[in-house]
Amino acid sequence: MTELSPLEARIETLETRVAYQEHTIEALNQALTAQWKEIDRLTRELVRLGDRLAAAEDAIPASPGDEPPPPHY
Repeated sequence: MTELSPLEARIETLETRVAYQEHTIEALNQALTAQWKEIDRLTRELVRLGDRLAAAEDAIPASPGDEPPPPHY
């Protein structure tokens, strides 16, 4: 086996680092994409729950006097 020159060794070391960095960047990108999808899902769910809460609040009479009497009166 031939020994690498110092320049070749440095290039090989740099290529190895770049390969690891590319792998790390891809893993981080996948994690970030998954987080954004989750944030988007949670935002839609929050809007949906807010709409349900608003509808429920609208269905509640403002004061007990506004409530119609029970049918047995």
